[in-house]
Amino acid sequence: MKLFLKVWRQDDRNDEGRFETHTLDNVSEDSSFLEMMDQLNEQLLEEGTEPVVFDHDCREGICGMCSLTINGLPHGTENSTTTCQLHMRKFDDGDTVTIEPFRAKAFPVVKDLVVDRSAFDSITQAGGFITVRTGSAPDGNALPVPKDDSDKAMDAAACIGCGACVASCKNASAMLFTSAKAGHLNMLPQGQAEKDKRVLAMVSAMDEAGFGNCRNYGECSAACPKDISLDYIAKLNRDHAKAKIKSIFA
Repeated sequence: MKLFLKVWRQDDRNDEGRFETHTLDNVSEDSSFLEMMDQLNEQLLEEGTEPVVFDHDCREGICGMCSLTINGLPHGTENSTTTCQLHMRKFDDGDTVTIEPFRAKAFPVVKDLVVDRSAFDSITQAGGFITVRTGSAPDGNALPVPKDDSDKAMDAAACIGCGACVASCKNASAMLFTSAKAGHLNMLPQGQAEKDKRVLAMVSAMDEAGFGNCRNYGECSAACPKDISLDYIAKLNRDHAKAKIKSIFA
């Protein structure tokens, strides 16, 4: 397979950046998108050119590191798929593929295709945890959890923090990420004690990090490789409104 690649190159967050065009031959249809990027970098090294910097880690769709915008869409055109799980058989011989970093003010470019997503860390640090001691495993499992609640909590916990929701949103909102991180704890008995405090702190951290407001367009859920539902945003809004009222009359 022969591909024509338009790759974004940027020295640092202060550089204006530019597209570079490269031709890549003999791309295997069975290779993943990141393996294709490896092949491109090997070609660049042979040419004496600096390789393209991009994020990756597990390459199993778990870590959320592979934050690439492919042909204008975070992680590419395949639904429920991370960049590392996207295979080149989804492209045709002779295709032009445009590769960019995630675009968001809260995700400044570090270099080339790598963005700084530490703003997500500030949201998680604000309340994505519980301080109650659950004891050993048997003690922690001694509290019954309704099946419906546990299923919803697990669905929310599937969020890998890749940032595709932010990159796909017109306002660069982090509501889907924040609602998933807060929701999976708020739905469990162990997370109830700090529910109000958690919601207020995480939403405040989200706003301070520079993310935009949610308009419920739904691009975030459509781009999410783990299919996190918009229902969690609705729940976060309800929980936040209740917590805000309680704080006023406390």
